[in-house]
Amino acid sequence: MPNIKSAKKRVKVIEAKTARRKAVKSALKTELKKANVAIENGAENKEEAVRLAMKKIDQSAAKGVLHKNTAARKKSALAKKANA
Repeated sequence: MPNIKSAKKRVKVIEAKTARRKAVKSALKTELKKANVAIENGAENKEEAVRLAMKKIDQSAAKGVLHKNTAARKKSALAKKANA
């Protein structure tokens, strides 16, 4: 454990940020999984599922959880799979 006051604060801040990022990443994975299942099953709501997954990818990139190129790659792969 840190002894210096500023180091103690950094530990708290890092824990909060980690929890926030984990929640965002978890929600992203859930949306991607839903979209992939909808595409594979040929569900009638697959366009909606893909749209929501793309939105979640953009939000994750905007919050700094994903790098912008990673987000672009994920969106591209999802679009390619949806259009196949």
